[in-house]
Amino acid sequence: MDRLERYRIFVQVAEMASFIKAAYALNLPRASVSAAVQQLENQLGTRLLHRTTRRVRPTEDGLRLLERVRALLAEAETLEQLFRPTRHQVAGRLKVDVPSRIARRLIAPALPGLLRRHPQFQLTLGSSDRAIDLVKEGVDCAVRVGNLHDSSLVVRRLGALALINCASAAYLREHGVPTRPVDLSQGHWMVGYTSAVTGRELPWEYVTATGKERTLPLASRVIVNNAESYIACCRAGLGLIQIPRFDVQQLLDRGELVEVMAEFRAAAMPVSLLYPHRRQRSERLMAFAEWFEALIGPHLDP
Repeated sequence: MDRLERYRIFVQVAEMASFIKAAYALNLPRASVSAAVQQLENQLGTRLLHRTTRRVRPTEDGLRLLERVRALLAEAETLEQLFRPTRHQVAGRLKVDVPSRIARRLIAPALPGLLRRHPQFQLTLGSSDRAIDLVKEGVDCAVRVGNLHDSSLVVRRLGALALINCASAAYLREHGVPTRPVDLSQGHWMVGYTSAVTGRELPWEYVTATGKERTLPLASRVIVNNAESYIACCRAGLGLIQIPRFDVQQLLDRGELVEVMAEFRAAAMPVSLLYPHRRQRSERLMAFAEWFEALIGPHLDP
């Protein structure tokens, strides 16, 4: 194992604050990871990590090294890619995290094409509707829908997903078809959705003809925290929802769900790719980003 590989292991351990998690992310035995860091410390003549039974964290010297070595690793990967005879072929593993419905409805069906193009490429696909710490969990890239909070991550804005209002056909037969926001006060319900950031139920939203964003205090009988349950409750007739069209297009085509109030939709939701600075030059990451951007492009608000 050369020194560059030891640097790479050290960065992974420091960022994930765990030898075990780093070993899993790097697909290496834990003993090899521990030995690599110890050898690096012996070579440099300083302690790089504070180790306890609960946590691993960089020492002052470790923090200084971490700052320098991230740029070194990024440059090394760029140089390695530069002289490969087939630069278009991407190899290695990339760990990404995306919203569950985007994983199921868009990414999974299209993955065979990406993997045929890059046979040596391996994708670790995490799908959830919760915010995660990319660095601590060893994630190379994340797809996020909605407004982003300040962070140290690199953000690549892709566009925005248009939202539609819809309900089940059975719900509309029972409660009537709303045509304007004011109609919602006449015995209508929404399926509640909690924010992954605040944990609070999100309000019903719409944009007026003059472009102003408004909210309504619409009551809910059920509150969920993921897209699968959100759609399932809507299909069960428990209320109206606001959701990207691609998520429910098949249900609309079959008549299970019906779009309503097309002139009073919520504001489109931004779609972004996020990744740590140290991976910004990875060819694997750029290949995935370009592929995903083309994949989601047709579903973005023009």
